[in-house]
Amino acid sequence: MADRLAEIAANAAANFGGRATRCNTIHLTLAFLGEVPESRLAELCALADSVQGPSFTMVLDRLGYWRHNHLLWAGSQAPVAPLGELVSCLRSVLANAGFKVDAERQGFVPHVTLVRKVPANAGLLENHQFPSFESLAWRADRFVLVRSRLSSSGSEYLILREFSLS
Repeated sequence: MADRLAEIAANAAANFGGRATRCNTIHLTLAFLGEVPESRLAELCALADSVQGPSFTMVLDRLGYWRHNHLLWAGSQAPVAPLGELVSCLRSVLANAGFKVDAERQGFVPHVTLVRKVPANAGLLENHQFPSFESLAWRADRFVLVRSRLSSSGSEYLILREFSLS
């Protein structure tokens, strides 16, 4: 799945410009926390451990472009109820414990970022020149806590802990 999405991202970046997401950084963010003190990591893990949900499959079957942040992304045309419930529960538990959860202004839009910094003049939105791709089934049986660090080559992710879905 990650290989195929990275290939789509590389092709799109070659055609439209921007920076393709590398294969090893393909992800779908459930809750963005920003800076968390090291002293709160155990608490954060315990809270995430308390979140229960079933495993599920999300079908990535559409591409989208957000002009405001110059992002090309892959997502699903149909809502995935277990994903929405997982996100809602996780964000609620974290917010109630005082973690600052970066809630998106328009609600949760499940997406996988493919290309960042797509030039405004690429015409993606106006001409709907999205690359075509066959739908992909993303099976989720876990979620992870990730530490992100910026480097000259982009973000680098380190998985700190995994949490199982039933």
